[in-house]
Amino acid sequence: MTSIYLSLRPKSNRLYKIKEIYYTLQGEGFHSGRPAVFVRFSGCNLWSGREEDRADAICDFCDTDFRGTDGPLGGSYSAVDLAKTIQNLWPGGIRPFIVCTGGEPLLQLDQPLVQTLKQADIEIAIETNGTITAPDGIDWICVSPKAGSEVVQRTGSELKLVYPQAFIQPEEVADWDFTHYYLQPMQNAQWENNTKATVDYCKAHPQWRLSLQSHKYINIP
Repeated sequence: MTSIYLSLRPKSNRLYKIKEIYYTLQGEGFHSGRPAVFVRFSGCNLWSGREEDRADAICDFCDTDFRGTDGPLGGSYSAVDLAKTIQNLWPGGIRPFIVCTGGEPLLQLDQPLVQTLKQADIEIAIETNGTITAPDGIDWICVSPKAGSEVVQRTGSELKLVYPQAFIQPEEVADWDFTHYYLQPMQNAQWENNTKATVDYCKAHPQWRLSLQSHKYINIP
């Protein structure tokens, strides 16, 4: 790893605000079960993260704490330091795989950071609401559209729609240019009914596959 670190050169002086960084298994979607370093960027453009603002938020069902930088390994990072931290968490053996998430990671994840991570031979996946165009070089783009938002990133690897949402239906996004299409039951007080509805929709429309948040079942981050 040392030779990789010494070869890294900063592409900008920007500092990236990170809520938390941790090594775990991806719990949902196409890469479910795959070891990954999660990099949770602070901030979102569809909800402030404050409970008092939830009722008026575009994404009012978010279950993630993305405010601030106070989580495990949270802080303000240069691109090079972030790449080093990811490498230090990875156990080795194969190329590191990271999931950039949030909040909304594309508020911060830019071309200089992507270039630095690629220079460190890191495979980059992103989970985004699709309201900001992704920079070039990201290996896996997962878009999870939210009703009431303007989605501009309509191409990628994986479309993952939380279901049901009152004002966005799967058929409205089924012709977007993605390789894989997933429906994920909304986890709220109606979770059992939502899960049945999701299963029924996938069975009736085989373009879609069921995504479950397996990390919550086995109690890992």
